[in-house]
Amino acid sequence: MLRTATDDDVDLIRTLRNQQANREVSITSHEISAGEHAAWWAKTSVDPSRRVLIYTRDGATAGVVNFFDLDGTAGAWGFFLDADGLAERGETLPAWIEIMREATAYAFDELGLDVLTGEVLEHNAVVRQMNRRFRFTEGTPETRYADGRELTVIPISLRKQDRRNQGKA
Repeated sequence: MLRTATDDDVDLIRTLRNQQANREVSITSHEISAGEHAAWWAKTSVDPSRRVLIYTRDGATAGVVNFFDLDGTAGAWGFFLDADGLAERGETLPAWIEIMREATAYAFDELGLDVLTGEVLEHNAVVRQMNRRFRFTEGTPETRYADGRELTVIPISLRKQDRRNQGKA
């Protein structure tokens, strides 16, 4: 289930984002400070081109979905899971499939987007494979520098008409 994030979720969002597994596959890999996170939330929570959603599984917060650069027909997205908690419970793969299914449905059915874009790091082969499973296509890789690292970032996109049936992944 996805629900809109509130001020009460801010600390938990930061905790999940700062999990090592999530930092390793993010462009920004440093641990996000409380001040940095508060500034992000202050800006994000009032930005009409953004949506932050909390993903819950069996009543517990299990991830966060960020939509940004929303313009009515297109938008970008990213998400991260409670990597530690889901791994402990052996629920990582089903949660991953579920959050992708729910987030893409939200993008196309709730937000009314025609195109959903995002980015993935080249070395993140598992995510790239899951993206292909959901019919995202990859664009031309580009080199970026962040947190002292050289990264190859691959743009991804999914058109509404190309998405998988909602009952299957």
